[in-house]
Amino acid sequence: MRMAALYDVPAPAKLNLFLHVVGRRADGYHLLQTVFRFVDLCDTLDFDATADGSLAREGEGLAGLAPDQDLVLRAARALQRATGARQGARIRYRKRIPAGGGLGGGSSDAATTLIALNRLWGTGLTRAELMRLALPLGADVPVFVFGRAAFAQGVGEDLTAVDLPERAYWIVRPPAHVATADVFRDPDLTRNSESVKIAVFTDWQTGQRAGPLFGRNDLEAVVFRQHPDIAALARAIRGTEGAGVEVRMTGSGSCLFAEFPDLAQAGMHRDRIIGKMESPPDGAIEGSWICRGLADHPLLGWVAD
Repeated sequence: MRMAALYDVPAPAKLNLFLHVVGRRADGYHLLQTVFRFVDLCDTLDFDATADGSLAREGEGLAGLAPDQDLVLRAARALQRATGARQGARIRYRKRIPAGGGLGGGSSDAATTLIALNRLWGTGLTRAELMRLALPLGADVPVFVFGRAAFAQGVGEDLTAVDLPERAYWIVRPPAHVATADVFRDPDLTRNSESVKIAVFTDWQTGQRAGPLFGRNDLEAVVFRQHPDIAALARAIRGTEGAGVEVRMTGSGSCLFAEFPDLAQAGMHRDRIIGKMESPPDGAIEGSWICRGLADHPLLGWVAD
């Protein structure tokens, strides 16, 4: 007997621990190298199966988002088309991951939808099959279906699992929304970073306790120039602790993050940094989260390899 509903299904945020732009294809897509890590800042979704094949959505964060642009509905339709599923679903959102922050909230919601409805509808697709459905939805969607911290190459579809040490993160959102397309169109974007081997990253990561992050985010310079308020917040955070705390942008921004050995130290540094900021302008920080880095996606076991 098929399930009737799945409730409180998590969709975790991601961080790009580094992001290098190493080339550009003839079709204009950029070639990247990055490491994705999931954190325990999560949206949650509820799914109620319907018998008539209809798809409906409700909840927070939907204002101004047309149904045909909603990655969750697009994911559900893609699964229906690929499997011939006759069931539908009522989907409810509870959003915690901020939009336009580089944390992958929309992509994560889409991946959770593929995984949850594959389970709810009993369609039985494997992880590889779901990942093939995920890629046309967006470059970040496959890694959430992949379900593991990953070294990613190409346009984000070439994924290799990596083991990462336990870490905690302070994530900060400035009051800015970054248009990813504008960043990649910018003529000053670095597009020729030297490729790194996964072994170089894993060897470096194994030898680190906490401290400097590997590599850099090549998109930072462009975003900081386009959005001086994001650059100002990064400088303010760095300026309070000197070289002891490194802050980096995730994805195409606008969120910044710093890495720490554990949650206690992350919280301590957050409080100290905010307390020492020299007259930060009102509204300089729109959101702030202390998060635990996850070894795997919470739904890893829901899909057969």
